[in-house]
Amino acid sequence: MARVKLQIPQKRLFETQIPVRITDINYGNHLGNDALVSIVHEARVRWLAANNFTELNIGGASLIMGDLAVEYKNESFYGDILHISIAVDEISKVSFEILYEITVCRNTKTTLIANAKTGMVCYEYNAKKVVAIPTSFLEFLSI
Repeated sequence: MARVKLQIPQKRLFETQIPVRITDINYGNHLGNDALVSIVHEARVRWLAANNFTELNIGGASLIMGDLAVEYKNESFYGDILHISIAVDEISKVSFEILYEITVCRNTKTTLIANAKTGMVCYEYNAKKVVAIPTSFLEFLSI
């Protein structure tokens, strides 16, 4: 079986911390895969908001997720404070990738929990069609 392997660019655009809640824990007593996807979503929304954007308005267009990949590396547990850093790659006329590195620091040791990637596509929900990345957002991504 081929495994997902993600390369996170060195240049990080944003960092945030999100705690693992008890509702994020699965029957294996660790962070569930569905909860990790929700945490990635929260990190993305925080990054956009910190830069005066939303998923529904990035300078005149909206975002829709075209794909998602997660590379699980270690378990995370209730009470962990996850550190999520965001980078961007593969910018095209209508889409780009957001890459996430998710770590936790326990007893002064940093542990990689997962790497993730969301392929984001610019979208016009009313017209139900893909559109070009707005110039102002493209400039923001190129910083």
